[in-house]
Amino acid sequence: MSDVTGYYYLHTNGDMIFKTTCPELDSGFVRRVWPFIADDRACAWIICIEALALGAHESRIKELQEKWGLTDEDASEFADMSGHRIFMDGDQWCATHEAFEDLQLSQAGFGDDALHAFADFAKQGDLDKGGPVSRLLLLVQGEMT
Repeated sequence: MSDVTGYYYLHTNGDMIFKTTCPELDSGFVRRVWPFIADDRACAWIICIEALALGAHESRIKELQEKWGLTDEDASEFADMSGHRIFMDGDQWCATHEAFEDLQLSQAGFGDDALHAFADFAKQGDLDKGGPVSRLLLLVQGEMT
């Protein structure tokens, strides 16, 4: 994994803010922190998915999505490497785990694009169990396996 070049954090007011140093995790204003690794596509996807699911301003997420080239076509590569599936279901994108069986037995997220489908899916899982620390941050710091 490449070096962390900075950190994005989600402020309680919905702003996504970039800093070159890690923000104070115990601040009452920090909802979630993500390390930013410039050449890591999964990192970009995780930041946008989790931030959108946690209520970041949609305009800022759209800006990052465009800046980082997170397209619907690119989403299938992220899905493959992260153990998920992303596909069209009617006129909506659908995000699931690889073990998806059907909508009665398995969780799924839907959206007008792949990013929104992943964010909807993330809302149904254990997104908030990490508190202010993204699982990605824990991985970068070597605290998860």
